[in-house]
Amino acid sequence: MPLINKTTARRSVIRRGHHGPGHGLRRIRTALTAFFALDGFVFAGWVVRIPSVKEQTGASPGALGLALLGVSAGAVVTMSLTGWLCRRYGSHPVTVVAGALLALSVALPAHTHSALALGLVLLVFGVGFGAMNVGANSAAVDLVAALRRPVMPGFHAAFSLGGMAGAGLGGLVAGELSAAWHLGLLALAGLLIALAAGRVLLAHPAPAPDGAGQPAGAAPAPASRPHRAAVYGLGFIALCTAYGEGALADWSALHLRESLGASEGVAAAGYAVFALAMTVGRLTGTALLARLGETRALVAGGTAGAVGMLLGSLAPTVWAALAGFVLTGLGLANVFPIAIGRAGALAGPRGVATASTVGYGGLLLGPVAIGFLAEWFTLATALTTVALLCAVASATTLLNRGALHGAPAGRPAAHP
Repeated sequence: MPLINKTTARRSVIRRGHHGPGHGLRRIRTALTAFFALDGFVFAGWVVRIPSVKEQTGASPGALGLALLGVSAGAVVTMSLTGWLCRRYGSHPVTVVAGALLALSVALPAHTHSALALGLVLLVFGVGFGAMNVGANSAAVDLVAALRRPVMPGFHAAFSLGGMAGAGLGGLVAGELSAAWHLGLLALAGLLIALAAGRVLLAHPAPAPDGAGQPAGAAPAPASRPHRAAVYGLGFIALCTAYGEGALADWSALHLRESLGASEGVAAAGYAVFALAMTVGRLTGTALLARLGETRALVAGGTAGAVGMLLGSLAPTVWAALAGFVLTGLGLANVFPIAIGRAGALAGPRGVATASTVGYGGLLLGPVAIGFLAEWFTLATALTTVALLCAVASATTLLNRGALHGAPAGRPAAHP
């Protein structure tokens, strides 16, 4: 009888361990990974149909540019509000609602017939995109603190992989399906993913880090003035690298084509190799963070980005420029996720919202700044500003490493 009791007790322990806190954290991690991938998948699916929507609306290049600003405007305006919603209702419900809104709204642009109408529906799409980014990153910060492992780059790798899948699938079906059918099916698939992953998030509240001294979902204590300054500093670091990502997305192909005489096919590979390198860098980011720590990873990433972009912008041959884009992608891969994750560790959802708002400003600033500088000087010279800002990001980290990486009182560091 004692043997039976011991065996039964052992099986009970095994069952409890399988469904214990660790199992819940794994389920949350899987669900959050799905939301990050959904974010990239839906956004890339929309991007590849921009030419079709432009033709449908009859918008001029200038009018289309203004309409496309609706995405960025909606995202930036929403981010600060989303930080408050995460503190009020919890990051998990906000992520689920934002994911559903993002998925549903991607179907709207294909039903517009003017630049004005397109800009208005893209505002809605931008609201979903901005809320999704803040909500998912806030939830990821809580999970990273609970796991006490630097897994934030893995979530951003899921975003990159989702983007590559969305762009690839969109390119395959573009010749077979109209924009309305493609984006409609994309919305349906995205909504199903959001509902499936959302059930897990809604069933599991955001975990409180060990020793936090407060229940999960509780609002953090107001950030001190030094921590607010650190959050803005981290947002600036994110801005410096997002500037490069936006610049390469819009100008890398043109640089290879016009500055170096590459064929259209090779020129199109410019951003592709950069994005692929970013994805590889993020997939290996957890191991990199565990080895180097946040400060050295930020400095190394910014330095590699600066060197790579100098090569990419000033190289005399196409293949050397492509090698520079690869190095830039590897360098910048983890800077943005590290900066946003540290801001969240310092100031909770408010920190994520603030740093994200500042950081995503780089995506707005980069393409526009490069365009003006290219008119005044040359495109190659304009692209060197990416290298400059990468170096500034590294210098900012070194000069403010104490303030940027000190955990607030009563809350353990997210990456010990």
